[in-house]
Amino acid sequence: MYVVREIMHCKPGKVRPLVEKFQKMGEVMEKLGLSRPRVMTDVSGPRFWTLVAEFEVESLAAFFEMDDKAFADAGAGEIMAGYHDLVDLGRREIYKLEG
Repeated sequence: MYVVREIMHCKPGKVRPLVEKFQKMGEVMEKLGLSRPRVMTDVSGPRFWTLVAEFEVESLAAFFEMDDKAFADAGAGEIMAGYHDLVDLGRREIYKLEG
């Protein structure tokens, strides 16, 4: 089992619109039979306006299959359109659950 975190540092004041995009994206994923991401925002830390979308998956292949399936949906493309305008930078963290 793996935990995959998509970490995005938003431009000042732009985290809320990105949260809304990820919440809508979660609805699309659920309709496709996929698990919704856990969406979190920071309350402290070195950078404000940070969003983390967290997924638990059986394998890395399962994560990338889920990603491909979600973004093949026309509605997903509409929801996530323009999200780069909200984000300064981002990264992905992948953890193997050990216990």
